[in-house]
Amino acid sequence: MSQQEFLELIKAHQPLIHKVCHLYGQTPMDKQDLFQEIVIQTWKAYNSFRGESKFSTWLYRIALNTAISSYRKNKRTISTIDIEGLPVELPASVYDFEKEDKLKQLYTAIAKLTEVERAIVMLYLDDKSYEEMEEVLGINQNNLRVKMNRIKDKLRQLTKNEVYGTG
Repeated sequence: MSQQEFLELIKAHQPLIHKVCHLYGQTPMDKQDLFQEIVIQTWKAYNSFRGESKFSTWLYRIALNTAISSYRKNKRTISTIDIEGLPVELPASVYDFEKEDKLKQLYTAIAKLTEVERAIVMLYLDDKSYEEMEEVLGINQNNLRVKMNRIKDKLRQLTKNEVYGTG
């Protein structure tokens, strides 16, 4: 697997990475740092990708694990990494997270969910099947369905509170 193939896959899947960053990063800088960390972690693991699942499923797993780990640390530390061997031609892209007020309200509500609930919602919004969600998250499909119904109710309440100022 070549560096060029990696760059093409990352470029094609940038929206997926941006979604994870938006759900787990608090500030634009956090989101940018998380994006870079996900790309680094993906590059480190790239040679181990065997194609047993879709690249997007594999990337979701890395992105979510990286985001949740970073989120849990919740402390600022300066760390360095040897950038030798990392692809440097990855183009910077601009992604507008605040296109619509409704989307912003939804993301505000999603941010109030637990880490696992956020991951489930993101996969659901990306039209992933419960089978794919089980593969990424390691939660059986029946539990995912129950959790999704509870999350939908929770989001309805949270967005209602956001709109009417009762939350």
